Amino acid sequence: MKTISENRCFGGVQGVYTHASQATGTDMTFGLFLPEGAEDGPVPLLWYLSGLTCTHENAMVKAGAQRWAAEAGIALIFPDTSPRGEGVANDEAYDLGQGAGFYVNATESPWAPHFSMWDYVTDELPDLVFRAFPLEETLQAITGHSMGGHGALTIAMSLPGRFSSVSAFAPICNPSASDWGRKQFTAYLGKDESAWAPHDATLLMRKRGFDGPVLIDQGTADQFIDLLKPEALASAMTERRQGGTFRMQKGYDHSYFFVSSFIEDHIAFHADALMG
Repeated sequence: MKTISENRCFGGVQGVYTHASQATGTDMTFGLFLPEGAEDGPVPLLWYLSGLTCTHENAMVKAGAQRWAAEAGIALIFPDTSPRGEGVANDEAYDLGQGAGFYVNATESPWAPHFSMWDYVTDELPDLVFRAFPLEETLQAITGHSMGGHGALTIAMSLPGRFSSVSAFAPICNPSASDWGRKQFTAYLGKDESAWAPHDATLLMRKRGFDGPVLIDQGTADQFIDLLKPEALASAMTERRQGGTFRMQKGYDHSYFFVSSFIEDHIAFHADALMG
């Protein structure tokens, strides 16, 4: 692992690091904010998964999360959204290929050699950071925005017991029934829709639910709301009687202005679940 940068931030340190990934076969970059308390021992960790076109940097710079994480004594990790580099498959469309990994393990050509973002986020990167940094492995939570909200929800429901809480900003809720999902799942996972189900938050909510608190924020003026299908997830949560909160925020769109408006709420929500 190589240190790209480390900057003092709200009493803690915002770092950027790169490492060779076996999961993706490429170098991968991530951001990690450690609050001041990490100088004295391991601290809880909140994962933030970003959306389409993003790198590790978008939320790290735009969400304003470090201030609230510092107050709560929580570390933040910002993984990249896909493998990148020479020889990595890509597409002219912004919603497929580099910057659009969808947090799945691709099985189809030309994506399969590098696009193993599920393994990277759930296995390889956790193993790396818990060995290298003062983080408490038993105290984890997860959140994300858009494609990252999809990733946060599907990962949390698929790994019971790992995360104390899950939240999402404008997640892609029902990708099996949306152009933001059917296109990418066909490309990455093939035409057999049974392979898509483990990566659909609405289907997972109906089948499994989540063994902890859930918080969803969705803007009513989101320009992509018809692709996100929040009503499908809200219905599944109701049908399952899932404990949680689903908030429709009047007038907010899909941007980081929306995320930064409610990130304080989400960090407080996770801090309560992590530390009681």
